[in-house]
Amino acid sequence: MPYRVVQWSTGNVGRHTIAGIDARPDLELVGVWVSNPEKVGRDAGELAGLDRSLGVTATSDADALLALKPDCIVHTAMADDRLPAAIADLTRFLRAGIDVVSSGPVFLQFPDGVVPPDVSDPIRAAAAEGGASLWVNGIDPGFANDWMALTLTSLSERIDEVRCLEILDYATYNNPLILFDVMGFGKPLDDVPMLLQPGVLSIAWGSVVRQLAAGLGVELDAVEESFVRLPAPEDFDIPSGPIGKGTAAALRFEVRGMRGGRPVCVLEHVTRLRPDLGPDWPQPPGQGGYRVVVTGEPNYTLDMTMLASDGDHNTAGLKATAMRLVNAVPAVIAAPPGLLTALDLPLVTGRGLVRP
Repeated sequence: MPYRVVQWSTGNVGRHTIAGIDARPDLELVGVWVSNPEKVGRDAGELAGLDRSLGVTATSDADALLALKPDCIVHTAMADDRLPAAIADLTRFLRAGIDVVSSGPVFLQFPDGVVPPDVSDPIRAAAAEGGASLWVNGIDPGFANDWMALTLTSLSERIDEVRCLEILDYATYNNPLILFDVMGFGKPLDDVPMLLQPGVLSIAWGSVVRQLAAGLGVELDAVEESFVRLPAPEDFDIPSGPIGKGTAAALRFEVRGMRGGRPVCVLEHVTRLRPDLGPDWPQPPGQGGYRVVVTGEPNYTLDMTMLASDGDHNTAGLKATAMRLVNAVPAVIAAPPGLLTALDLPLVTGRGLVRP
């Protein structure tokens, strides 16, 4: 019998998780939740951009979906700008005894030492009460800086530093809320957006460096952060909107896990809206992707390029987050109740996805 799954939201990631659920023979889509009234009553296949009906209509009735008692909820609703509401949803699912895989809030991928216990403890309590599990992951934070990085370190004799990089042109990432309001692109350089407020980077990606450290058996002394922004040399447009000359058009930041006065686990993002910006910054593999650099003996550099069938690397990144969640559903269902991390799961593969 396939696992019965509800998809929670149909945005940039959710539309791809619907396609992913449909692609797996061991999963059955039984419900779809939407927040947009215009999507209510529409077929999941249509919302996912598929060329066929899936026979499941979207609803905004959360109680009706929970009453279905699904085995798992794939939660991809926006969390960055609605943290209390997102956490309330997750605890409600867990308390109802439903396992959850989620794309956020991202600090929950490894919250210990990142957020205070009064944030994570109610989630753990709900999981214990309902006998259910929550696993938060994606591509970054997620695979590109947990299993991809830690697997590479298995080839090491000595490790001085593990550095995980995202190097992407975000111009085709059509999400104005994230690009303009959260990341501050298109805004004056003296305007500090939400992402760059003191401590926010260390909350969002501190989970990355602390999970890497845990995987390597290292106790960090501190987590530090820094960033640099570059202005647009002229006016130009991206799908999300206009970028004015002199406004923020490129961002480079680091979150560093420190031990003994030096960085040992580092998360670095190099984000451009045009490929000619920051020419002296790290350059992307292919159109863009992820890089792991292990400094030690020997030195290793591993690049992962991404490209979806539509020719866009950002679409591939959204699909990667979607399928990282969907493909882990059976493992999360099988796991003991609790707030899980990547270190708690067995190897998850694309089992069942090879077509004749």
